[in-house]
Amino acid sequence: MASAASLFQLPTQLKQRSRSSLTRKERSVRVKRSAFPVARLFGPVIFEASKLKVLHLGVEKEKHPEELPRIYTLTHCDITSNITLTVSHTINSAQLRGWYNKLQRDEVVAEWKMVRGKMSLYVHCHISGGHFLLDLVAHFRYYIFCKELPLVLRAFVHGDGNLFDNNPELQEATVWVYFHSNLPEFNKIECWGPLWCAASTTSNELSSS
Repeated sequence: MASAASLFQLPTQLKQRSRSSLTRKERSVRVKRSAFPVARLFGPVIFEASKLKVLHLGVEKEKHPEELPRIYTLTHCDITSNITLTVSHTINSAQLRGWYNKLQRDEVVAEWKMVRGKMSLYVHCHISGGHFLLDLVAHFRYYIFCKELPLVLRAFVHGDGNLFDNNPELQEATVWVYFHSNLPEFNKIECWGPLWCAASTTSNELSSS
C-alpha cells in the first residue's frame, strides 16, 4: 500500500492549466501512427457499469473523505474491457503488480483532499517515463487519457455511489489532473472544473470547443 504522493513523484515544476485555457489545436490532438501497436487504454467509449468491479478495502462507504482518507485505484484489462476500482485509504499496490500493468502503465489513481476549506479530487495519470516504449507513444497516451478520463470519473462516481448519495456536494468538487511525464510537453497539471462537469465531458466536446 502507498499514498498517491509516493507512487507519483511530483516534478518540481509543472505547467498548471485549465481545460478552458487550452487552444483548439491542443484539444484536438491528432493521433500519429506508430510502428508499435497500441491498445486503447480504457476500452469502450461508453461507460458500462456491468464491466466495473469495485473493491472497498478498509473504508466506510458513506464516510466523508474529509474525515477519512479516500483513494481510488483504477486499472483496466484491454482483453476483457473489465475495469477494477479499489476504494481505500491508500493506493492498492497489489492491483498494480504484474508485467502487464508495469508495461502498460494505464492505471489512474485519484485522491480526495481538503484544500482551502474545499474538497478537491486529485487525479494522477502516467504518460511516459519508466521504459522507452511509453516515451515513443507519449503523444498518443496523452490524447487517450484526455479522451477517456470523463469515463474514469464516471466510474469513480458509480463505484463509490454511497459516498456521493450521502454527500452530493462532492459533485461540485474541483478536479485537478496531474499528467506525469519525463517529457516537458506532457508533464503538467490541468484543472477540469467541477466533478459533475468533468465527468460529463465527451471527446467530441474536447475536440470541438
